[in-house]
Amino acid sequence: MDKLTYNVIDLFCGCGGLSLGFEHAGYNLLLGIDMWEDALVTYRHNHKNNNTLCADLANLKAETVEKEIDNQKVDVIIGGPPCQGFSIAGKRIVDDERNSLYKSFVRMVQHFKPKAFMLENVPNILSIGNGIVRDSILRDFEELGYTITYKVCLAADYGVPQNRKRAIFVGLLDGTKFEFPAPTVNVPITCKEAISDLPYETIEEGGAYTIEPQSDYQKLIRQGSSGVYNHDITIHTPRTQEIIAMVPDGGNYKDLPLELQNTRKVHIAWTRLNSNRPSVTIDTGHNHHFHYKYNRVPTARESARFQSFPDTFVFLGNKTSKLKQIGNAVPPLMAEAIAKQLKKHLKHEI
Repeated sequence: MDKLTYNVIDLFCGCGGLSLGFEHAGYNLLLGIDMWEDALVTYRHNHKNNNTLCADLANLKAETVEKEIDNQKVDVIIGGPPCQGFSIAGKRIVDDERNSLYKSFVRMVQHFKPKAFMLENVPNILSIGNGIVRDSILRDFEELGYTITYKVCLAADYGVPQNRKRAIFVGLLDGTKFEFPAPTVNVPITCKEAISDLPYETIEEGGAYTIEPQSDYQKLIRQGSSGVYNHDITIHTPRTQEIIAMVPDGGNYKDLPLELQNTRKVHIAWTRLNSNRPSVTIDTGHNHHFHYKYNRVPTARESARFQSFPDTFVFLGNKTSKLKQIGNAVPPLMAEAIAKQLKKHLKHEI
């Protein structure tokens, strides 16, 4: 049994998907920081042993963080800073004031000098501006003494029933290069395997499951759960339900009559999930993706299943807030796979 523990702070932690993955891999979460209180309410409810700090990281001093963690040593810093100000005109992103949140991540790494850090973001962070953003990130952390490895990871490779791609940067201070984990599943988990045990109807908070698990994934995700939470269905207008009903399993707006194809002005509109494939990337609740069988959008619990949150993880807030929290999260199973692999590298330092 691995007795080594490493202290982690999670910047831009949201509701805690990344934190959960690292917790399950045996790390000690010291602090989760975010400026959205809704997400922190959920974080605190599900990470009862962790502290949280509601703060704007753009203005947060490292000394304040030190006080919050009682000056404990920080071994790993994780997080996904928003990077709205990425320049494609040749200017280093660290000089763009719109990237104060990204710079705050760099500043925290510079101050605490952890053994490692993990930064996650959207995949096009690697290609925008012919790689200038990627190169700026590499340069910023290499100047702090870190050896960086990066890769676009597919969540479905790690048992997450979702084709979600994220760019992951891992930096190590000991000069070694991080090796990303091999896929943990041979065959991707499908939408049907993820949510077929959840009914069309709403289940009251904490209500009993209506049927037994229908797949190994459902057995895994239901472990330790006493009931179903966050399964509150959206009731669409009769006309919307009629249109959804015209789209077959795995279909989209192209399956509709011509006069209905442009009723929504986005190319992903009227997309029905494919029961035999992983989910498309879960968004933050825009009501464009529909259940593979039922004529409604997925519930918060179904979306959480697609993100690999266990059923014991309960989301708090109104429906809109819950869906945003889930859509913004890092899938815990993917985070756990990366965290376990990182542990192998960290052991070499002790």
